[in-house]
Amino acid sequence: MVGRGPFVLGAGAAAGIVAGIVLRRQNNPVRTLLQNNAKLLSKKDHHTVRTLVRGGQAHIFKHWPAPGIRDQQKITLLQRARAFASESISAKELEEARLEVLYPPRCEKREHQLPGPPGTDDLRKDQYYWLRDDNRTDEDVLAHLRAESDYCHNVLENTEHLQEELYREMRGRIQEADQSAPVRDGPYFYYSRTLEGKQYRVHCRRKLPPNVGPPSESDSMDESQPEEVLLDENAEAARFDFYMVGGLEPSPNHKLLAYAEDTSGNEKYTLHVKDIGSDREMLKEPIKETAGNVAWANDNKTLFYVTKDKLDRPFKVWRHHVGGNAEQDELVYHEEDDQMYVHLAKSRDEKILSIHVGSSVTSETRFLSADEPEGEWKVILPRVNNVEYDIRHRGDHFFIEIRDENRPNSEVLVVPVSDPTQTKVLIPHKTDVKIESMVASQSHLVVFQRIKGLQEATIYELPDGLGMPHMLGMGEQVQFPEAAYSLGPGSQGDFDSPVLRIGYTSLTTPTSTIDLNMRTGKRAVKKVQPVLGGFSKDSYKTDRLWATASDGTKVPMSIVYRQGLVKLDGSDPLLLNGYGSYEVCNDPYLSGNRLSLLDRGFIFALAHVRGGGEMGRNWYEDGKYLHKKNTFTDFIACAEYLVKEKYTSPAHLCIEGRSAGGLTMGAVLNMRPDLFNAAIMGVPFVDVVTTMMDESIPLTSIEQEEWGNPNNAEYYEYMKTYSPVDNIQRADYPNILVTAGLHDPRVGYWEPAKFVAKLRENKTDKRILLFKCDLGAGHFSQSGRFDRLKDTAREYAFLLKCQDLVDT
Repeated sequence: MVGRGPFVLGAGAAAGIVAGIVLRRQNNPVRTLLQNNAKLLSKKDHHTVRTLVRGGQAHIFKHWPAPGIRDQQKITLLQRARAFASESISAKELEEARLEVLYPPRCEKREHQLPGPPGTDDLRKDQYYWLRDDNRTDEDVLAHLRAESDYCHNVLENTEHLQEELYREMRGRIQEADQSAPVRDGPYFYYSRTLEGKQYRVHCRRKLPPNVGPPSESDSMDESQPEEVLLDENAEAARFDFYMVGGLEPSPNHKLLAYAEDTSGNEKYTLHVKDIGSDREMLKEPIKETAGNVAWANDNKTLFYVTKDKLDRPFKVWRHHVGGNAEQDELVYHEEDDQMYVHLAKSRDEKILSIHVGSSVTSETRFLSADEPEGEWKVILPRVNNVEYDIRHRGDHFFIEIRDENRPNSEVLVVPVSDPTQTKVLIPHKTDVKIESMVASQSHLVVFQRIKGLQEATIYELPDGLGMPHMLGMGEQVQFPEAAYSLGPGSQGDFDSPVLRIGYTSLTTPTSTIDLNMRTGKRAVKKVQPVLGGFSKDSYKTDRLWATASDGTKVPMSIVYRQGLVKLDGSDPLLLNGYGSYEVCNDPYLSGNRLSLLDRGFIFALAHVRGGGEMGRNWYEDGKYLHKKNTFTDFIACAEYLVKEKYTSPAHLCIEGRSAGGLTMGAVLNMRPDLFNAAIMGVPFVDVVTTMMDESIPLTSIEQEEWGNPNNAEYYEYMKTYSPVDNIQRADYPNILVTAGLHDPRVGYWEPAKFVAKLRENKTDKRILLFKCDLGAGHFSQSGRFDRLKDTAREYAFLLKCQDLVDT
């Protein structure tokens, strides 16, 4: 009967209604997204939120802070959301309101003071010093780093579709199943492969076919010979979040393989030796905490390796007998100068082992016959401050590339092995030619050099019979026609080969491996790195430009853009990259990843600033010590030139630099924050004064020859004028993305963490400031090749977001 009397539900029906109410609450996108913030919404707002969520805009309402925090900004965002839903405002205006709601991490301040150099009463306040935790276990620190990374993710959430698109593009340009150009070494061709869908390399070899002729540029590996897998990094890496192989050296008889692996990103390597035929580990226990650098003696059982001190400095060389106990290994060399690093090498002719000891400005080399591993190590040229040299062995003599104050661009000497003090100049020093490296073979000496910033190589014929040359002829030049490029030696293989292997690339030319027969002059391209996805170098234009620094110095730049896509009227976005330290040359190369920016209308430029080595040794000297600020003013001059010549404008100018290049970025952002729209600072060295005064931090002692010693008041005061952390000001800054690796042994993660915390406190703008610290990586980001692409996609999405190009 139906009426107005009480209506009684059955138990099943009642339960169904209750369940429906609960289900509706659970499926309510407003409640799910906003939780307690849903109280702020009117009925209209509920409808707007549901509409936008269904339209794929759920990120607008995610990650709101708790009620009572930024409520007015939330109300403004809701108003903007209604306007956006009715198409009366742009996506940019809506995004601006969304970012206002998100609450960036605020780093706790803890009082701490740092004293100045001895004899001064200077004190610096560092309220974020507590972020340094050498053990990487402090929960307060880790919580702050996670909060920063979460905020970075939240801000960039509207770019997730773009990041995925960029990732697919960049991965799509990679020929995933690929192989390196094989190197002929003894009875084998050695090479590495990458596999479809796999992150790491597989190291392999194949035997030379029977009755093969002498080495030539026309050599090719016989694919019918069985492949031997030496090391599959994918199989090894499966057990770890991070995996990187250091030294990988076959024994002289090609039966054993020594290799070292880093499984955390802290660059401390565990040494293994395996029998190639059986894959059996030959060490009783893998040797831990090594520098990853090994060399075999010719008896095939003696292996030399390097260990690090507590500050990660390679400082001891040990002799190990394969099959013996590591505890019984003999110490053959101990470098006690904490500004010197130790490196092991074996000569190309396999006759000589060498221990190279070097700092930023001084070096010394000891040598030992590889046939006499128990013998005495002898010094080639005694250590002299501010004298560096490098050696190549041939027959009864050494070629020595040497640099000192009178020969800043280096010259080449030849000395007898029996008495290296009897030096003879083969290639004299030139003020306009910088000698960079040498390759010695049985029949030729090749010298790689740089003239006006461009690289070339000169090939010199040597006397027959391994006799010591007393003079060289004119030599044959190896040059390339492009305006800006990179040229250098590749893996050379057999000592008696007449073939020179070189690597070549430019901003528009994929990396090419070229074999040049030094007797006949014939060339053979052994490999061109594939760039898939329809790449054509003719679609891009590269050029070399020159800016004028404030002191009148001409500073070169290399530039590339896609033809027909840019306007060159000042409206184009441009990414300017800089480094400028350690005499490192920031040379141009084709990046398949970078095409994703160029194909969206970006121009890319490299600033070859002082502090690098592009224009000779004096170029480097003019950008270090008490001249360091030349690096920064050069970079600013390049940026101003690009604006003046209408390649871009401050509203479209983006900049990037890593490590010491991150220092350059931090310094120029403090000096000219008005000049740039966005900046990427990768693992940046930004706390210069504090780090350089603390010798308990890895690298500090040796780095004093690059930056100076701030315990000297003159250097202290100078560093204070440019150290990025110490020069943050109350000002508007560009959009900034900063990255770090928790296990980085080169730049402590706390440096960028402190920089971001202090900048958040002081900057007066509402632009983006993000900090992403990878808790499972070191200085070089992720170890897997596809994982690294995701980092690059995030960085590119950040730049495109700053240029309002997310949806283009």
